[in-house]
Amino acid sequence: MNKYQKINVLFGWLSFAIAAIVYLLTLEPTVSFWDCGEFITASYKLQIGHPPGAPFFMILARFFALFAGGTENVALMINALSGMVSAFTILFLFWTITHLAKKLVSSKEDPVGMQIWKIIGAGFIGAMAYTFSDTFWFSAVEGEVYATSSLFTAVVFWCILKWENESDKAYANRWIILIAYLMGLSIGVHLLNLLAIPAIVMVYYFKNYTPTRNGIIKALGLAVLLLGGAMYVIIPGVVKLALLFDLFFVNVIGLPFNSGLIIFILAVIAAIVWGVRYTIQKQKVLANTILMAFAVVLIGYSSYAVIMIRSNANPSLDQNNPEDLHTLLSYLNREQYGDTPLIYGQYFNSPLVENKRFVKDKNIYIKKDGKYVVSYEKTKANFKDSHKSIFPRMHTKGMTGKNPEEYAKWTGINPDQKEKPSFGQNLKFFFSYQVNYMYVRYFLWNFAGRQSDKQSYGGVVEGNWISGIPFIDNMRLGDQSLRPDHMKNNRGSNKYYFLPLLLGIAGLLYQYRKNSAGKKDFWVIMLLFVFTGIAIVLYLNQPPLQPRERDYAYAGSFYAFAIWIGLGFLAILETSKRVLKSEKIAVPAVFVLCFVAVPGLMAQQNWDDHDRSGRYLARDMAYNYLNSCEPNAILFTMGDNDTFPLWYLQEVEGIRTDVRVCNLSYLSTDWYIDQMKQQNYDSAPLPISMTKDKYLEGKRDIVYLVDDPRLKAYVEKYNGLDIKDALEYVLSDKESTKNIYGYDERIDHFPASKFRMVVDKEQILKTGTVNEKDSALLVDQLEWEMKGNYIEKAGLTLYNMLLENNWKRPMYFAITVPSNGYYGLEKYFQLEGFAYRLVPIKTENEDGQVGRVNGSKMYTNMLEKFRWGNIEDPDVYLDETCSRMTLSMRNNYLRLAETLMDEGKRDSAVMALDKCVELIPNDKVPMDYWGVLIAKSYYRAAEYEKANQLVQEVSERLVQELDYYASLTPVSTSEYPRWQNRNLYLMQELYQITARYEQEDLNKKIELEFKRLLGNYRKG
Repeated sequence: MNKYQKINVLFGWLSFAIAAIVYLLTLEPTVSFWDCGEFITASYKLQIGHPPGAPFFMILARFFALFAGGTENVALMINALSGMVSAFTILFLFWTITHLAKKLVSSKEDPVGMQIWKIIGAGFIGAMAYTFSDTFWFSAVEGEVYATSSLFTAVVFWCILKWENESDKAYANRWIILIAYLMGLSIGVHLLNLLAIPAIVMVYYFKNYTPTRNGIIKALGLAVLLLGGAMYVIIPGVVKLALLFDLFFVNVIGLPFNSGLIIFILAVIAAIVWGVRYTIQKQKVLANTILMAFAVVLIGYSSYAVIMIRSNANPSLDQNNPEDLHTLLSYLNREQYGDTPLIYGQYFNSPLVENKRFVKDKNIYIKKDGKYVVSYEKTKANFKDSHKSIFPRMHTKGMTGKNPEEYAKWTGINPDQKEKPSFGQNLKFFFSYQVNYMYVRYFLWNFAGRQSDKQSYGGVVEGNWISGIPFIDNMRLGDQSLRPDHMKNNRGSNKYYFLPLLLGIAGLLYQYRKNSAGKKDFWVIMLLFVFTGIAIVLYLNQPPLQPRERDYAYAGSFYAFAIWIGLGFLAILETSKRVLKSEKIAVPAVFVLCFVAVPGLMAQQNWDDHDRSGRYLARDMAYNYLNSCEPNAILFTMGDNDTFPLWYLQEVEGIRTDVRVCNLSYLSTDWYIDQMKQQNYDSAPLPISMTKDKYLEGKRDIVYLVDDPRLKAYVEKYNGLDIKDALEYVLSDKESTKNIYGYDERIDHFPASKFRMVVDKEQILKTGTVNEKDSALLVDQLEWEMKGNYIEKAGLTLYNMLLENNWKRPMYFAITVPSNGYYGLEKYFQLEGFAYRLVPIKTENEDGQVGRVNGSKMYTNMLEKFRWGNIEDPDVYLDETCSRMTLSMRNNYLRLAETLMDEGKRDSAVMALDKCVELIPNDKVPMDYWGVLIAKSYYRAAEYEKANQLVQEVSERLVQELDYYASLTPVSTSEYPRWQNRNLYLMQELYQITARYEQEDLNKKIELEFKRLLGNYRKG
């Protein structure tokens, strides 16, 4: 190696080392919220996570887990995998930038003198800027797939640049083959890496051909075809073709299951071997390269064999049960998430065709008697053509049905309108929400600044990009100096003053203008930037009300921009020649200036909200959920954050494996019901008596609630239809149980919406479901009513469990399960920690709280048993997800304190309140509604000093917020007017509470502030 190459390699590894140290120092030491718990769980035992799976990531993560030294360190090691692959991404980014910078700095093969340090400086600044960027750093410190996916993007792009250097040499095409293999492997991590294909094609084109307009158009067309072919032909097509082989050889020839798959694999291998030999013999280099590339893509893609192999082993985590080609194809196509129209489709208010509401989608096959037989014909909604359009962006009402109101905020449409939205309104939503809010905002988070770490659905108060330059920010978002202290002090408030953005823009302009090689490379980087940014926006077609921020999807686009940040150093250096004549002075001076102004500033601003070291909240919350339950309990959950960390704790660390976690979102699928009916570690099968033919996919997916007038008198007399009779009716296949007057089709339905279940009181006391002292509160029967028109299969299965269990096993609902997951049973809930236990004691609350409280058990759990993940440590950072979790903690402590005071245990109640305030202080998670209620409880306990202090803190926050809101001008997407009303209500509550407890000075102060704020509100 020459001098330049040695220095280039050395500084590349220096970049890697810095990134690795940063990420390893700031790793979350255990499981994180969202999908991390599922990925770590699936990787540790090579189990099956959610579609479309990530088998190669699982293999890598499993390898890292081997070095854990104990199950408690498994999550740390898999998080470290993300940290290390992220550091390798920085390494290849450095070498990518130096490759491109070299073309701009030196026309010679080997740069000399200060040319070397110009190139190295560009690479180092760009690499460090991306190291400390918001989105990439976030993914680098948790066990998710996005960090590994970024590495694949970095490596394949670097490989095509290596090919560019060696394209005239013998065997240069080996780089093309390597790229194809890495692409195949990357499918087993995430599909994002495929978006580098267009940029790779253009590098190939610019190297081998003289650029012309038609040539560029053809190359871009080929690039899009290759990308589409990979995503829509190779990935599903190979499996689909294998499936057809298997259908033929099993159903027609009569061979065993999977025989067609084996024959297909052998045929493909034989065809490739023959093709390779033929192309070598005939000296067809291009054909040989294409065939070899296809072969290695398939070899890389074969990591998906792990999915089928492990699914056939029936692991405890086996999502979608993809153990044959039919289910694997459904798994790859992510069919459980439904279809999103991209090129042509319906609007959100599109009605169905009246006489043909549903049309055939596909046949669903099952194995039966040695053949694949059609279980049922899956249908899909048949929308009217009158409400369809090309490029539909406002395409769904959403799971909650609230999307039309959000569309109205962004476009001005009437959310209740029946007529088709105009194409102009459609484009307005696309540009204002999907492009601007869900991409440009994220882009500027990384390169201009971020207002806070709070998720936002619009408006100016939270979650926007900022610059730190007052007149710009104030013009867009209102006077930022008036923001309350807790907003100003939010750790996610990061200001870069546009410096990374400006340096990147300088870099892209410099590259474009410098020379012809730079101009070609500019278009290559631009393609990478666009296809990993705006193209993803087009593909995802995201509706509003996303459950979390989605910036991680665009990390590849931010990677491309980081290349331009590096080249921006050269642009500034060029400009500095007017002042600094000597390169020996200019190069180090400009390097220091750019380094401090961009990566240095980004590191300083971002460290505090990306340092997850010391945070154990996700793991400890999972521990608390599980330990809220009695032995051998059934715990119903519904979301990611009350399920995945629990799976991790049981599957990896082996904690409370006697508790069966049952996710109600999955319980509507036949494969999940099958799994719930199996033994799992120390947990016995769930008491589900329904046979497979009753709950197969397509059967009883929806059960309607139809009040049969013939049963009206009976239902009213006995306060509901006996759940046993109701289930027998629904599970019957008799024609008489499917007919409804006025409908021609067979419909699964309950003949009533009110139900009851007789309580076996002897069984209740025998199993310890209720304490002896509460036996007088037992009801004779559970009585409940279901609102709405139908229940899902999950509700049907839950009712079956309720009946069959007969109180033998404790049944709990996680406190995070929404009310639609209670299925009408909430009047019989008893809070015992982070779960409600189902008990035959009826409780009706007027304050909106659910169920009763078991004071003694709650006290033991909340003050002695539960763990809190170091959240009380002032150095431990709580992001928005963690902060949201603390709200349920405050509610639990408050309910416990109120219950203890009702029981005459004042001292214990005060201890509970003190623990709450100590654990989650106002300066860590600002008090609002819960602060008012906690202060009220302190007053009730005669702890006036503590109550007054809390009232003072809460009122100061409310006043600051209301003054800030009063300074803002509302727009259609503003959320703060609702918060303004809430805060005024809370101020009124504080006034009334302090008056009731005769705190005259404080009361007078609040009264004066309230009158002033109310006056401002009325003026506004």
